[in-house]
Amino acid sequence: MVPEVGTEAPDFTLEDQNGQSVTLSSFRGRRNVLLVFYPFAFSGVCSDELCAVRDDLGSFQSDEAQILAVSIDHIFVLKAWSVENGYQFPLLSDFWPHGEVAKAYGVFNFDRGMAVRGTFLVDTRGIVRFTEVNEPRIRRDQDAWKKALAAVS
Repeated sequence: MVPEVGTEAPDFTLEDQNGQSVTLSSFRGRRNVLLVFYPFAFSGVCSDELCAVRDDLGSFQSDEAQILAVSIDHIFVLKAWSVENGYQFPLLSDFWPHGEVAKAYGVFNFDRGMAVRGTFLVDTRGIVRFTEVNEPRIRRDQDAWKKALAAVS
């Protein structure tokens, strides 16, 4: 099930593209977190979305906010993708156990073994303040993310 607005976000620890552990709850009391689940690195819509984030990173990442992008890809794939595209934000690997964090957020497609496009804004208290879930081929409206971030800042 997708966490509802006003509920506590499921905590997790995942490795980023550099092999560093990132724990959601480590941001509590410090920064809001924009969690962006996406199907696969190197795919068209995923690349378009994350390159748009890269090109406007200041709108999504600051002293008050951190963006964390999550897929079921292995960290080696994420490393290659981040180098190729110049991503300067964490790409988290939900590779093993396969899709466990995506499952906790209700965005795992069991038939295809991947995450769908889920976006969650978690405030500094660990509470979900915004949710959006789209199918894999449907690009998300990043202006909605900016509005949600502005509302909690």
